[in-house]
Amino acid sequence: MLDFLLFLLIGIAGAGVVNYLADVLPIHRKFTVLRCAECQSELGWTGYLLYARCGNCGKLPSSRHLVVLLAVPILSLLMGYFPAKALGPMGTILWLIYFGLIVVIDLEHRLILHPVSLVGALLGLVFGMRAHGIINTLLGGAAGFGIMLIFYYLGEAFVNFLSRRRGEQIDEVALGFGDVNLAGIMGLLLGWPGVIGGIFLAVILGGIVSGLVLVYQLIRKDYQAFQALPYGPFLAISVLLLFYFSQIVR
Repeated sequence: MLDFLLFLLIGIAGAGVVNYLADVLPIHRKFTVLRCAECQSELGWTGYLLYARCGNCGKLPSSRHLVVLLAVPILSLLMGYFPAKALGPMGTILWLIYFGLIVVIDLEHRLILHPVSLVGALLGLVFGMRAHGIINTLLGGAAGFGIMLIFYYLGEAFVNFLSRRRGEQIDEVALGFGDVNLAGIMGLLLGWPGVIGGIFLAVILGGIVSGLVLVYQLIRKDYQAFQALPYGPFLAISVLLLFYFSQIVR
């Protein structure tokens, strides 16, 4: 019962952290007071955490706010009772909250912010060294960063080539530099050579989802060329999947 309450409380707190940081960091780039998206009046923490209406204009927080408020505590309970053994219950929940923040901001703003990446790198070092030792952790981080950096420059070169060929500027890019940083964090956490499997799995997941989106757009007849999907969620999901898969096959 104590474990249940602990995991639940951490999940509720984590949901509040994800919602708060996703609301303020992409816009203000710093910690600031909570404000209503409609009237910009200051919000109280209690109402914010409980998904209450703004006291001034009556507007509810975003639907994402409610999804995070429900999903993170539920997933925290599941991952607390069924953790990745290499991370432990608290470590698994901590990474769930961290990757949850990455996913939300990347989906909404196509951003993986550098301060968020720095925190992830520090966490990756701590958990990576505990799981793989310092050498494999650093090798994994360097490999993840380096491989994704190559993909990043190849993507830029391809977009520039298409822009010149079509005679118009193409603004969409396959990868952002935040994805490069996140791949480095993935490498620290998975170590060497686990990072190779992580990137490979992320590429497969990205390809499957991109194919499904393409089919959906063709069915609806609203296909948009050069529409890139945010890549952070695929990297984040692949890390957690590999941690769970590695303990199944052992």
